Amino acid sequence: MSKIRPKINTALRNDIVYVPKIIRECSGIIIHGRRIKSIIFTTDIAIIINNNADAILAVYPFSPHPAILKSIIQVASNPVFAGVGGGTTKGYRSAQIAAHAEAEGATAVVLNGPAPASTIDLVNRAVDCPIISTVVSEYTDIQERLDAGTDIINVSGAQNTAHIVRRIREQFPEVPIIATGGPTEETILEVIQAGANAISYTPPSNGELFRRKMDKYRELAEQEFMDQHDGLNLEEYEELISEEE
Repeated sequence: MSKIRPKINTALRNDIVYVPKIIRECSGIIIHGRRIKSIIFTTDIAIIINNNADAILAVYPFSPHPAILKSIIQVASNPVFAGVGGGTTKGYRSAQIAAHAEAEGATAVVLNGPAPASTIDLVNRAVDCPIISTVVSEYTDIQERLDAGTDIINVSGAQNTAHIVRRIREQFPEVPIIATGGPTEETILEVIQAGANAISYTPPSNGELFRRKMDKYRELAEQEFMDQHDGLNLEEYEELISEEE
C-alpha cells in the first residue's frame, strides 16, 4: 500500500531552502529519538528559519560566542549542532561555551579539527549532549578522539571527504559519521556510499538567493509590460511609438 505524504506550505513560507533529495538515501543518526539525515551548514538567521533540513550545523570561522549561539538556538525550529571551538578557542573556554550551548538548548556541540584530546575530555566532563569532533585529514587519530569522549565524527575533507569516510568506516564500522556532501548529487551519493550516516549541506549564500529572486522579479516586470502592450518588449514598444510620432 502506497503512503500518501500530504504537503502543506503557507503562502509566506513557500520559498525555502531545500536540501538535495539524495540525502534521504543515507541511514541517518538517531539523537534522542530523532533521526538526523540532512544538516544545513549555516549561521544565517534567515536561512535557519527557512529550510527543510533535519538539523543546523552552526559553526563559523571566529571564536565562538555565547550570544551568537543563543540567538541561533532561539530562532531555529530544528536541532542545532553548536560550534564550541577547538582551534584558537580550546580547553576550559570550549568547555564553558559547550555548557552554555547545552543550557540554551543545543542538541550537540561541535569541536573543530585541531581540538586536542584534552579539550574533548574537558567538554565531555562539562556536558551531557553528544560531542561531534571534526576530522579534516586521514591522518587524524580517530581512536584518540573516541577515547576522549567524541560521540560523532564530522568529516570535512573537501575533495578527499569520501576517501576519509571510507577509511574511518573500515576501521570503525559502528561509529556515527557526518560528512560534507559536496556540490552535486553525485558527490553526495559517493560520500553516502563510502559510509556517511548523515550529510552536511552548504546552502547558497543570502546574496545568491537574493540574486535569483531579483532575476525572477525582473522577468515578471518584463512579462507584465508585454501583457499590457500586445506582446511587445520595451525596445519594440518604443520603436513603435517613435514611428507613430
